[in-house]
Amino acid sequence: MKKLCKFIFFLIIVVAGVAFWGYQQLQQFATQTVNVQQDQLLTVERGTSTNKLVTLLEQEKILDNAALLPWLIKLNPELSQFKAGTYSLNGVHTVTDLLKVLNEGKEAQFSLRFTEGETVKQVLKSLENAPHLKREVKDESAVFALIQPLLPEIKTLNEQQKPEGWIYPDTYNYTPNSTDTALLKRAAERMVKTLDKAWAERDKDLPLNNPYEMLILASIVEKETGIAAERGKVASVFINRLKLKMKLQTDPTVIYGMGDSYDGNIRKKDLEQPTAYNTYVIDGLPPTPIAAPSEGALMAVAKPEKTNFLYFVADGTGGHKFSTNINDHNRAVQEYLRWYRSNQKGK
Repeated sequence: MKKLCKFIFFLIIVVAGVAFWGYQQLQQFATQTVNVQQDQLLTVERGTSTNKLVTLLEQEKILDNAALLPWLIKLNPELSQFKAGTYSLNGVHTVTDLLKVLNEGKEAQFSLRFTEGETVKQVLKSLENAPHLKREVKDESAVFALIQPLLPEIKTLNEQQKPEGWIYPDTYNYTPNSTDTALLKRAAERMVKTLDKAWAERDKDLPLNNPYEMLILASIVEKETGIAAERGKVASVFINRLKLKMKLQTDPTVIYGMGDSYDGNIRKKDLEQPTAYNTYVIDGLPPTPIAAPSEGALMAVAKPEKTNFLYFVADGTGGHKFSTNINDHNRAVQEYLRWYRSNQKGK
């Protein structure tokens, strides 16, 4: 009987020792440093089991040997609810850190900026270069087809079937394997809401027939000045001209109409070349926006400053000189040319 008791006691000691040793091994495994690179991502597929996760971590060389992972998860069941997704491993140092990230389910985030004054061609280029974004939209016609259902008026207002102006400029966050389709829809929905707000708050005496015309004019204002404080004055010039049936005579529309033939310079022949966008030739607004306007540009058109200005020209400091008559404008142009020539000589 004594021998049996001694054997049982010995067995308990051995089991306890093995259990303690195993616990120590799991604790060491839990704090083991993982092999991750800066900005590395890990994708966990839906339905991944613990054993599949072991295989994945070894295949990705994040752990040389992940055999203890199932035991660690059994010891810490709160770490067993890892979720499908693509995760950033930045800040992950240990096995426990890794499991916490997978259990939190917060996927990696990327951001993409659509800038004020960008064209749809530039937007498509940004989408093409965006990391971990699925490409579904290949050209402008595909963008138009995508956003057309969001724009009920565009069927009658935009015979050219162009999506220009409808991509709201802002920074958009997305997770890996998101689609450019989803991103563009978000941007178009933002523009529709912002335009609706500007149209609802507009001055009632504007010479604009519908929100789309406001979008067109706002895109011109956006391209004419990068100074927010000037937008109201620039908008007033164009509003005053429209009321007087004067041609808008704005260079950005000419440049847009020139397309790929624009080489950085506008010549006299370009100003005389008839295109749908040459506002030195056509009356009123061009048929579509020429870029994506900001909310500031839209509100500047909705509520322009009350002025008698009909002209403006660069002043050489980044801003513009505004005039109410052609004589003052011509003097302002000569002042700018003198400034420009003097600066060219110094180069």
